[in-house]
Amino acid sequence: MRIGFDAKRAVQNFTGLGNYSRYLIEILYRFYPENEYFLYAPHIRSNPRFNHLLTACPSLSCISPKGLWKKCRSAWRSIGITRSLEKDHITIYHGLSNELPLNIRKATHTRSVVTIHDLIFLRYPQCYPPIDRFIYTYKFRKACQDANAIVAISQCTKRDIIHYFDIDADKIHVIYQGCDEVFTHPAPEQLKQEAREKYHLPAKYILCVGSIEERKNALLAVKALPGIPEDIHLVLVGKRTYYTNQIDAFIKSHRLEKRVHLLHDVTFQYLPAIYQQAEIFVYPSRFEGFGIPIIEALHSGIPVIAATGSCLEEAGGPDSLYVHPDDKEGMTKAICSLLNHPEKRQHMIEQGLKYVTRFSEQRQAEELMNLYRSLTEEKTI
Repeated sequence: MRIGFDAKRAVQNFTGLGNYSRYLIEILYRFYPENEYFLYAPHIRSNPRFNHLLTACPSLSCISPKGLWKKCRSAWRSIGITRSLEKDHITIYHGLSNELPLNIRKATHTRSVVTIHDLIFLRYPQCYPPIDRFIYTYKFRKACQDANAIVAISQCTKRDIIHYFDIDADKIHVIYQGCDEVFTHPAPEQLKQEAREKYHLPAKYILCVGSIEERKNALLAVKALPGIPEDIHLVLVGKRTYYTNQIDAFIKSHRLEKRVHLLHDVTFQYLPAIYQQAEIFVYPSRFEGFGIPIIEALHSGIPVIAATGSCLEEAGGPDSLYVHPDDKEGMTKAICSLLNHPEKRQHMIEQGLKYVTRFSEQRQAEELMNLYRSLTEEKTI
């Protein structure tokens, strides 16, 4: 097969959608090298994360706009790209970040798949400007209608696609995400020491990873801290947003400056070492499409406490702990139960390592390839 990908995010995004795009392309290339893989992106730019993908997958073909389309790169991605798909005889085109070319059904014979990560902008419209909601709703709905198949990254996302866009459930295939393979291996002791020194990590800490924004609700973890023994610190890793001011204010008013550590611009190579030295991982997000940091934590051998209300139970499994995103006492109690009962903590670690095997690279690559093959078989019948 000749498989094409919307690679805009793979090239220019260094978190979320970019990580998913690079991860999916790399595992398909590695497990199914007999196929030809094409990356379509408005810009092909050199950066460490994308360069790593190109090194791991040396035979990838990278396609960007030429001629007049170079002056209208967004339009090329929306409509002009279909000419390239036809010229390159692409069998399957996969929109990895909620979108497909707007004319893909009319201008090409290529079969199409779109991954829908979440519909948070419909669940929490107050967090998005009206114009963004309008554009996202149009693009996501049209992609779901035009695609021959939809990949939802969780059962929660599948339910939302059905609810908000009235899409036939049989068209939607839940294929979970995984995390970078580096999280599945113990970090070298030297790397752990470097992480401790570089980021001034405390001896004992609870970890929370993710953009420090309102929806992700890191303030709940901060509010739980006064009820936790003073030798336990909290490390928040993520990009600062306006919401971080609320956290700063709470820290100051409760004199927690020495116990809360806010880290941003953390170098990726140190992230597994930071995970693996934590006592507990907390993820109090109000809503997620899936929750990759939970997978990273389970692979890292630390117990997880997450929030109820979305898909985090799918990511964390039955042996992680879950609290309501507004339950400060519940978060405090859950953390203390793990700190005070090492046997419970160890049981959660062991069960988490077993559970997380369902998100293996090979399993996801196989499920995706089976989906692609089913679409080509439909076409020939």
